[in-house]
Amino acid sequence: MLEEGRRLVPLDTLLAPGPLADLLIAQPRPLEPAENVALDGWVRSGGHLLLFADPLLTFDSRFALGDPRRPAGTVLLGPILAHWGLVLREKAEAGESAGTPFPVQSPGELLPLAGAPQECRIEEAGLIADCRIGKGSALIVADAALFDSADGPDSATRARALRLLLRRAFAR
Repeated sequence: MLEEGRRLVPLDTLLAPGPLADLLIAQPRPLEPAENVALDGWVRSGGHLLLFADPLLTFDSRFALGDPRRPAGTVLLGPILAHWGLVLREKAEAGESAGTPFPVQSPGELLPLAGAPQECRIEEAGLIADCRIGKGSALIVADAALFDSADGPDSATRARALRLLLRRAFAR
């Protein structure tokens, strides 16, 4: 599903993202305080982040409860998002949303944090935040339905949308 020529390097921790220029994080576990600091420093020094943060994950995982590979049912990224001037919340209405640029399922909503410096531009009614942070950038999506592994008529659409988001986030 990723671009040809891109190599995936899985990370167990964000404490030392190393010399990576691009980082994709999808539905992460809660980050430790030191990981929030490391991620913020990495982005500010020129890293490019594509973050999928779904406050209400709706698809099933092939991994059992308790398996560290299983995506979190909800994301707890309040500290780093607040540091970047954002709040993530569940939307009142659930289900599929029409009019979005790609398939979503019960998406969240990204909002500017009152009184915080605005480094992020909110798009698509809160589905996306495009942030310039220091020398780097973060493209944040308030849904993770693109990673639903279910086969179906929209799997090609999801793959195409993910490629477009990758290009947008990493071609800066």
